[in-house]
Amino acid sequence: MSLAHALMTSLLERTSSGYELARRFDKSIGFFWHATHQQIYRELARMEKAGWIVSHTAPDGGRTRKKLYQVLPAGQAELVRWAREPAPMVELRDELMVRLRADAVIGPLGMDAEIERRMSLHATRLKIYQAIEARDFPPQQSLSREARLQHLILKTGIMYEASWHDWCREALAVLREPQASSQDHSSAL
Repeated sequence: MSLAHALMTSLLERTSSGYELARRFDKSIGFFWHATHQQIYRELARMEKAGWIVSHTAPDGGRTRKKLYQVLPAGQAELVRWAREPAPMVELRDELMVRLRADAVIGPLGMDAEIERRMSLHATRLKIYQAIEARDFPPQQSLSREARLQHLILKTGIMYEASWHDWCREALAVLREPQASSQDHSSAL
């Protein structure tokens, strides 16, 4: 996925200035596709040059240099083309897994503190997602298709964070077990 596709999706939801888009991005798409404000502005300029979006001066009479961005038909066609492509599977690439592998081979390396830190980070993010869910998706409320899809995206984040939190708890239990005699597990992962 490119940043352009994420930005066009957000702009189709609501025409925005670059600043508003960056702030909205931080509170929604930014949870699973990170971009700095500088990257967003650079990408908006590139997208406008490509003819995917257009900017208009804000209706404040020019008192600010604020531009409002809107997706053009060519941008919407690009978004449709991209959305229909098969999405690649995300490969797990986490340095922590290699460190744990080293711990398994060398012996206790004191990984407890890092696992506890990770568990805390996942717990914090999980609480944020759960608060968003409680605020935006009340259980008894009838939701539109758009809202149900947005809820599914949020549920993915909730499951992801809950899964990592549970994994950290299990990893800590294993790390804190008394060491047994070493056996050859060279065929494992």
